[in-house]
Amino acid sequence: MIDMRIRQLFFDRQAVISAVDRATRKVLSAFGAFVRTTAKHSIRKRKAVSQPGSPPSSHVGTLKRLIFFGYDPARKSVVIGPTPFRSEVEAPPLLEYGGRALCKDRKGNRVMATYRPRPFMGPAFEQEKPKLPALWANSVK
Repeated sequence: MIDMRIRQLFFDRQAVISAVDRATRKVLSAFGAFVRTTAKHSIRKRKAVSQPGSPPSSHVGTLKRLIFFGYDPARKSVVIGPTPFRSEVEAPPLLEYGGRALCKDRKGNRVMATYRPRPFMGPAFEQEKPKLPALWANSVK
């Protein structure tokens, strides 16, 4: 009888761990969805080229369609960003950070092109980051 009452006073370790894991998955998945949505909305569909330092323009819509998020249960983290394009040039990192890459000009010749940064994921992350504590509030049940 006494043993039974003492056991009820302690946490069930596996139940607590499971509740924290569920809450972590739920909160980080929601955060990933918010960042993805903000990044997608920052990319405007227009024919003009965006100014360096502002989010890129979407001429066809490919970049917006390729932004995803995924929860990694092994690391208990969320990965948010565009998937690579099927081309020689890694366009999403070049858009986000800028840099140099080999590409083909209109005549088919390979030339070195310099890209100025047009960040869209970093600003989306920073815009949504203040909402993260509110997502964690009362999340473990």
